[in-house]
Amino acid sequence: MTLQADLPTRTETGTVTVTRVAGHIGARIDGVRLGGDLSAGTVEQIRAAMLKHKVLIFSGQQHLDDDSHLAFVRLFGEPTAAHPTVRGEATHILPVDSERGKANSWHTDVTFVDRIPAISSLRTLTLPPYGGTTVWANTVAAYEALPVPLKNLVDQLWAVHTNQFDYAAAQKAAPVAGEDGDKVAAYRAEFRSTTYETEHPVVRVHPETGERALVLGHFVRQFVGLDAKESQTLFHLLQDRVTRLENTVRWNWSEGDFALFDNRATQHYAVADYDDHRRRLRRITLAGDVPVSIDGARSIVRQGDASHYSN
Repeated sequence: MTLQADLPTRTETGTVTVTRVAGHIGARIDGVRLGGDLSAGTVEQIRAAMLKHKVLIFSGQQHLDDDSHLAFVRLFGEPTAAHPTVRGEATHILPVDSERGKANSWHTDVTFVDRIPAISSLRTLTLPPYGGTTVWANTVAAYEALPVPLKNLVDQLWAVHTNQFDYAAAQKAAPVAGEDGDKVAAYRAEFRSTTYETEHPVVRVHPETGERALVLGHFVRQFVGLDAKESQTLFHLLQDRVTRLENTVRWNWSEGDFALFDNRATQHYAVADYDDHRRRLRRITLAGDVPVSIDGARSIVRQGDASHYSN
């Protein structure tokens, strides 16, 4: 059962309804046919709902294709390239395909570059007959719930993020055999083909809302000033705060579902519980700015020039 978060709001294109689906994160949007022709008022209402609920799900969007998907998200910002290292479908579209691997670990998209994407979008193509859900966590709520001693610690803490430290690959129980294994290996090699390392503040100030959010996830290699063992212990302590079940929402995808989420205030996890069935989605991300700490310091590039990814 869902709770009504906001009263239906009249727009030029009809009635937009926002329905909260979990206590700390997530809402379903009804009454909107997505595309590049939405009115400015409708776009503003969707943006406001995203900033409030962090993750929005639009159902019944089977009409979308790559072009209309791109046209819709352009209303909210400038698309990035598909990925800093991985080849995409066309210029801006990254295939999320189980044949190339399963990102079944908690992450925020592309935190290993300096300009972390602001917004991410996912469109369903092929869904397994069961499983394959996605879980999102609210990194603002996680920070706000920290006890004061932990806030004092993380407010001054920085972390090194890199694409050479891939928890998704490390967590895989065993290599995949045969042709599928070759595809996964090729994808991992492509993913690491250029090394990126960036120091980010563990607490960033959201550029639109002013909220404080934790910047963590599986691309964190180490905390600045701490050794590997200390970093691992602290990482798990903080990640457990982010991914506490009460801080999450889990979505069971249906054909025609479309997700729009604030990549500056969330982490997500694709649950790999669908055996050998195919799972395919399309992802487009929108360019963000360089994270800023609560003291006003900006993230620092250690290695790799990602200007081709996000200008």
